[in-house]
Amino acid sequence: MIALSFAEIAAITGGELRVVDADTAETVVNGVVDTDSRKMAPGGIFIAKPGAETDGHRFVGAAVDNGAVLALVEHPVDFPVSQVVVADVVAALADLARAVVARVREAGQLKIVGITGSNGKTTTKNFLARILEGVGETVAPIDSYNNEVGAPVTMLRVTENTRYLVSEFGAAGPGSIAHLAGLVEPDVAVVLMVGMAHAGGFGGIEATATAKAELITASRPAGTAVLNIDDPRVAAMREKAVDHGLSVVGFGQNDTADVRASDVQVAADGTRTVISVAGVELPLHLKVLGAHHVGNALAAIAAAGVLGVSLADSIARLETVEIAERWRMQPMGNERVRIINDAYNASPDSMAAALRTLAQITGPDERTVAVLGAMSELGESAGEEHDRIGLLAVRLNIRRIVVVGPEARRLYLSAVGEGSWDSEAVHLADQDAAFEYLRTELRDGDRVLVKSSNSVGLRHLGDRLGELFS
Repeated sequence: MIALSFAEIAAITGGELRVVDADTAETVVNGVVDTDSRKMAPGGIFIAKPGAETDGHRFVGAAVDNGAVLALVEHPVDFPVSQVVVADVVAALADLARAVVARVREAGQLKIVGITGSNGKTTTKNFLARILEGVGETVAPIDSYNNEVGAPVTMLRVTENTRYLVSEFGAAGPGSIAHLAGLVEPDVAVVLMVGMAHAGGFGGIEATATAKAELITASRPAGTAVLNIDDPRVAAMREKAVDHGLSVVGFGQNDTADVRASDVQVAADGTRTVISVAGVELPLHLKVLGAHHVGNALAAIAAAGVLGVSLADSIARLETVEIAERWRMQPMGNERVRIINDAYNASPDSMAAALRTLAQITGPDERTVAVLGAMSELGESAGEEHDRIGLLAVRLNIRRIVVVGPEARRLYLSAVGEGSWDSEAVHLADQDAAFEYLRTELRDGDRVLVKSSNSVGLRHLGDRLGELFS
């Protein structure tokens, strides 16, 4: 973070400053800002966030032990550390992020990219960060820091030397993207896709589209919207972008795309395609598995192009990316039994894409095995969407369908109803049962996909399988 005095932080957050020992209102701090006491370092600011399961105020002492010199709290705590007492630490954190980014931006160098979409945000963020790191100091979220806490914490990592801030925005509900993006007003707004992920919480896919479009109207006028024109709901945001004063760059496999991919080929060693921009065509070999990641690469290339990075430089940087992120199409295992651990999260779109990738990378003498758990937050569509995935798995000729957990039983029944019987499809109660089954069922030549929503936790089963066959 940039250097600020305790008094400045209190003024920005509207809090009451209480100093201890030799500290004064003019004491300056510029260390890490976080809600996790374990991530504190000397000179850090600890955000004592109350939570549903625990209260950050209980961990102020641990934060101080790890180097925190200031705590943002909702009530005074009995620890020898200076404190700023505010009414709402999450709101204060947002205010602090807004002010810090604004100060850095006023220096004239900082450019901000905001990314949203039902799927692909974290992968696109990582792709774009890899490209921009070759140009100048770049700040991007760790993991999926895209909510009301993670996004501001990421923003507060900027310094006077930061050239690019890449922010990822998830939608907790209507208005949340508008709020988070409004803290920084991105120069470039990237909308990846509108899918069924979290649709249950929004009341349907059209409401989800409205939520994603909030990024456009929260962006800085005279900026640029980077839109996936292969997705009709995203393509329809063009008019909103133009009305807001944004120029538009479209990406996709459509012939009208400004940044276009063609001749997409998926293999066990990654995904190959040809990228076309303004009459220039260059090949791209992504080591990341899956045709669906081509769209994420296009979005990153398009955003980087808006910021002045050449197509050749973007491709050279993208080809250094080994995996999108841990638990996202992550290759594990060995040459005999290959595991793809893609269980960080799941939606109908990403589940279908992962299954298609499994089918595409499996040779004629190899066997496909899909280990599938439930997809969460689908609301009234949950049953129908699990049915569709069961049907798709059978139609892709997935040879073993291993369904884990009671919430995914409908997926199993759908697969059986479509013709996956005689042990081709099995339903197991939990991860332990699935592990015991798979450790004896898997054999040389198997290609295994592990996929579920984060809440189901199959990523840990994927890790266990990867270690077993390492």
